[in-house]
Amino acid sequence: MTIKYTFKLFLAVVFSFVLSVNANADTQQAPSVTFTTDMGDITLSLFPDKAPATVANFLNYAESGFYNGTIFHRIVPGFVVQGGGHTFDFTQKPTNAPVKNESIGGLKNKEGTLSMARRPHPDSATSQFFINLKNNHSLDAKKRNDKDEAGYTVFAEITEGMNIVHNMARVPRGQYRRYPEAPNVSIRILSTQIHSQ
Repeated sequence: MTIKYTFKLFLAVVFSFVLSVNANADTQQAPSVTFTTDMGDITLSLFPDKAPATVANFLNYAESGFYNGTIFHRIVPGFVVQGGGHTFDFTQKPTNAPVKNESIGGLKNKEGTLSMARRPHPDSATSQFFINLKNNHSLDAKKRNDKDEAGYTVFAEITEGMNIVHNMARVPRGQYRRYPEAPNVSIRILSTQIHSQ
């Protein structure tokens, strides 16, 4: 066996190994999470390739059971359903350090996507998220005066149960003076299931 032939054989083996690894990477499913709520199950697929820090942050809360017992405390029909931070009596749960904003060059706030809620500072999101009830392009990152302006980081989309979310938007609200956008009867996340990654 000549050196030239051996080298060609070596290259062929390496090339097929690389193709095999790439094929396996392509067939790996994105991680997903199911929230069981008072109104039904909502399953979402995460985007670790587009928002890695945000997905890691969300999974950290999900794996710890943080979301169990929290409510959807802000519902704005035709806009968003927000949750992930308050208990049934509107006590805000203590959170981890904020996560870096990943909206620039990322995904769009389309109907059925989940984004991180935050304060005015772009890097202030912790545990709370919202579900877009419609295409909310005003929440996307944009350019102003040739400068990037951060939006709200999209990190997942609902694959099952969007009808549940739209039903949430129809429940009566306004009973609580301090929380006029909260449902009159709490809608809780009862349990969180993380599917194979």
